[in-house]
Amino acid sequence: MCRWLAYRGGALHPSLLVLDPAHSLVRQSLNSPLGAETVNGDGFGLGWYPIGGDAVGTPALFHSIEPAWHDENLREISRAIHSRLFFAHVRAAAGPPIQQTNCHPFRHGHWLFMHNGRIGGWRHVRRELMLRVDPEFFPLIRGTTDSEVLFHLALTFGLAQDPVAAMRRAVEFIEETGRAHGVAEPFQGTIAVSDGERIWAFRHSSLGTSRTLYVSADLTALREQYPDAERLHAFDPTARVIVSEPLNDLPGAFVEMPESTVGILGPDGYRDEPFLRAAA
Repeated sequence: MCRWLAYRGGALHPSLLVLDPAHSLVRQSLNSPLGAETVNGDGFGLGWYPIGGDAVGTPALFHSIEPAWHDENLREISRAIHSRLFFAHVRAAAGPPIQQTNCHPFRHGHWLFMHNGRIGGWRHVRRELMLRVDPEFFPLIRGTTDSEVLFHLALTFGLAQDPVAAMRRAVEFIEETGRAHGVAEPFQGTIAVSDGERIWAFRHSSLGTSRTLYVSADLTALREQYPDAERLHAFDPTARVIVSEPLNDLPGAFVEMPESTVGILGPDGYRDEPFLRAAA
């Protein structure tokens, strides 16, 4: 349905991941062999935390309804920005219209959020899910996607205090609501959330058939394994990227994240842990 990537590490130009690799995110927007749709041309977005001082500030956003492969502004911006943490997303619309307010990532304060997947039976459960959003957050919903409602449900359930617990409660509520309406697969998708210091990446579906998600391998180990791969030296040793599809075909460079897992990428490195059980 969509493709995305989330980067954390030494400051670099997003173009090094969004544009330059053999199977970059922009190339995935035109040809996505592991995606539910081959083409993801219904807009894109870039969200990044600007460098300046020690404190994490409000992330910046750039959204466009142009196909990513066609937009010259994306090329200019991604080569000019420097960031230690950024999100990028290419969209394949599955019902909600093509408009800027429906482009990911979404932002609230210093939080970024993006999603690939769907809430099953959306037209049947939409009202009930939206009414569960806290009145503090409800007026902030600007678009018409299920993904934005998911984000605001997570905010309602305490994303700022405990991102994993909040996302678990949000997905459980979606699954409970969907099943009450007879929806066979209430939730499907991969999610990325960040507070500017850490990235939480979730892979889960109600039936255990989640969209693909990969994390890059430790860069120091990759450099030892491929000493002649000059491209690896463009990145800081702490650099890691979480992606819908591998950005190249270098064996071992990307490892698939297990089903119903949350991957946590922060100053102390990367780890993953169980998230939710799929329905039996």
